[in-house]
Amino acid sequence: MGDQWVKLELDVASFDECRFAKYVTRCRADGIRLTTLAELGDTPEHRLALYELNKECSADIPERGEFYSYEEYAERRFAVASYDPRGVVIALDGDFWVGMAATSAHGDFAFNEMTGVRASHRGRGISISMKTFGMSFVRECGASKVRTFHHPLNESAISMNRNLGFVDAVD
Repeated sequence: MGDQWVKLELDVASFDECRFAKYVTRCRADGIRLTTLAELGDTPEHRLALYELNKECSADIPERGEFYSYEEYAERRFAVASYDPRGVVIALDGDFWVGMAATSAHGDFAFNEMTGVRASHRGRGISISMKTFGMSFVRECGASKVRTFHHPLNESAISMNRNLGFVDAVD
């Protein structure tokens, strides 16, 4: 399956945030607040909340299989050199965590590890808003590209990224 993933990348310099401002505005009008794990506080409680949100959102990824235990997740997400809580965007509806977009920095590129929204809040532009909001972290890190990959049957994620300007990555 590894060679069948849809690998995408975005040129940071050509990303036009203004084109997607309407999504951010709509989210705010709907009472959705965007923040980062750094702003909320990178605490054990917030890490557990992120895990629960990531686990729920990942259930819809084709062929995902069983999600990690919290211990495995913490080791893969938090205990790595590329982890930075400024790169974890959280969408809040009041105090309820409804979406996440985790991005890590890797020198000249950033990697969008996971973007997900709870089923109850989908179709409102939250994913695009979070990814647009997260571009400030990408720029702070000095990355020239954002990379991601998707299972080929994850058509909604692929379409959303293409809408943002992601193109097929050249290996």
